[in-house]
Amino acid sequence: MCGIAGFWSCDPTGRADREGILSGMSETIKHRGPDDSGTWLDDEIGIALCHQRLSIIDLTSGGHQPMLSAGGRFVISYNGEVYNFQEIRGDLVKLGHSFRSNSDTEVILEAAVEWGFTGMLSKLVGMFAFALFDRKERRLYLVRDRVGKKPLYFYLTGKLLIFGSELKALCAYPGFPSKIDNGSLELYLRYQYVPAPHTIYRDTRKLLPGQYCSISLDASGRLLAPNFQTYWDALSVAGDGQNNLIEGNDSEIIRMFQDLLLDATGKRMISDVPLGSLLSGGIDSSLVTALMQSLSNKPVRTFTIGFHEADFNEAQQAKAVAAHLGTDHTELYVTPQETMGVIPALQDIYDEPFADSSQIPTLVVSKLARRQVTVALSGDGGDELFGGYNRYLWANKIWRSVGWIPANPRQVMCNYIEQTPVEKWDRLLKPVLAIAPAALRTRMVGDKLHKLAAIIKARDIDEVYQLLIWIWQQPDSILGQNTVSDTAIPDPLERLGDILPFNDATLRMMLTDQMTYLPDDILVKVDRASMAVALELRAPLLDHRVVELAWRLPQKYKIRDGQSKWLLRRILDKYVPAKLIDRPKSGFGIPVGQWLRDPLREWAEDLLDENKLKQEGYFQADVVRRYWQEHLGGQRNWQYKLWPLLMFQAWKNRWNAD
Repeated sequence: MCGIAGFWSCDPTGRADREGILSGMSETIKHRGPDDSGTWLDDEIGIALCHQRLSIIDLTSGGHQPMLSAGGRFVISYNGEVYNFQEIRGDLVKLGHSFRSNSDTEVILEAAVEWGFTGMLSKLVGMFAFALFDRKERRLYLVRDRVGKKPLYFYLTGKLLIFGSELKALCAYPGFPSKIDNGSLELYLRYQYVPAPHTIYRDTRKLLPGQYCSISLDASGRLLAPNFQTYWDALSVAGDGQNNLIEGNDSEIIRMFQDLLLDATGKRMISDVPLGSLLSGGIDSSLVTALMQSLSNKPVRTFTIGFHEADFNEAQQAKAVAAHLGTDHTELYVTPQETMGVIPALQDIYDEPFADSSQIPTLVVSKLARRQVTVALSGDGGDELFGGYNRYLWANKIWRSVGWIPANPRQVMCNYIEQTPVEKWDRLLKPVLAIAPAALRTRMVGDKLHKLAAIIKARDIDEVYQLLIWIWQQPDSILGQNTVSDTAIPDPLERLGDILPFNDATLRMMLTDQMTYLPDDILVKVDRASMAVALELRAPLLDHRVVELAWRLPQKYKIRDGQSKWLLRRILDKYVPAKLIDRPKSGFGIPVGQWLRDPLREWAEDLLDENKLKQEGYFQADVVRRYWQEHLGGQRNWQYKLWPLLMFQAWKNRWNAD
């Protein structure tokens, strides 16, 4: 795994200036590849590439980048792993190609020579983002892998292109316009991340998963508008898959899927450096670890972190799974102080506002694994592909319960619930809760009623889903005077509802998550946390062949009898007893709400200072302070609304954004 960056400037400048700029950009992403660095420049047309290398395959200088093809036509700066590079290399050798190294980078270059850019791209199985320059055609290709494992950002005008693995590389370019895009800020508050193709900065974009763009010069030497092409489309894959469902009995389909998962896992175990597995004890990570162990002739190294707070601790289940599989297991119980200690580093790591608080334990477990290995496998992707999120079941249950009630009576009922203070609901329901099962008791029942009321006003089940995933349902209720001048950005998730090809609401939710939440939240979280410590994470469940086969499965292989991930469970049954796995799903979370009331209170108070908020003008100070005081007083649990505000404030302070 590596970091890439570069620029294409049509303004004349000296080579020393270009080299200095390139060096500064490269330095910002050194954490992604601390083993080696390199640059390549074409002074005649002003294009420049840089690379930071994390050596995984072929640890010699033969893997140095940027790398030129044997004939010199193509040059590449590449971040990722092509897992089937040995098969492609074998085909190229038969066609007369020879190789100077054992790296997958050289295989990409020679494949482009042999089959052209699009022919090469169609053959790659892996995760990647790369810049490939065709020196003959004077054309630059920027490419992102099919499911969006690896990131690629770019800024483009008629005279300048800047790109990189992380936004900080673009910010290092002199004069980069780091102006906050107010429309993106609104989307961030709604989702706790900025959805692609947008970024927090105006005129700066993310390349979409499964997309590439080509850029070239016109006759006057100006950069032409980029030509965007989609070479793999999750929407089409899902639609085609559901129109061509697999036929067969349960045992045949279980065997077919198990064989593919074994192949995907085995390919991701190819490494010239130590590798292991991140094991939470849940279905997805346990399955990946079990497959790894079945393919290994020695104990696989597994890593887990635990929390002393019982509601957030999965370490005991992970330990039991590791013991059953016979892995070489390492666990680390972390204190709140140790976990909170990573918070100051978050804004350097996530150089765009990002408020999924599981970023914190993800960083902690990445640090733990990096002490022993350079590559680790994870279970990412199982929830989106196999119906694992609780919201899929909740949305259907909520809509079945209230959807039959006409809209007007539901509105009246919800208004009554919302207009009755939380404290009054707590008092009214206290006698009922006293005799209720322990799992239903909470001193914030009124708070939960208010949240439920907002959801059951929905017009249909798709809106129920939206309200379940939205953090700030109405971001304009919190935004301040500095955010009113920009043209609003259409919400990409709202537009998806018009084009999703399914009548089944659960399928629509799963595909929406695969196209948005997975690449823009989960994979961003994992990429930044792991690469911050130079750890490469690989996800067998996100092999595009696995994704394509998953969409050809009838829905009963995903959710059956109210149980999610039915097929993955049946495969895992062959390796691990169900009693070690079966338990209510819990996210990779931390007690943020509790911490904000005590150990993080001073930090949060400074970020939410009323005078600062008024001066900056991004948020309405009086509204923010009301939420903050209600949370501190215990009347409401506003952690999910407050954390995005805090992460934005901390990010803005770090990056001095306007």
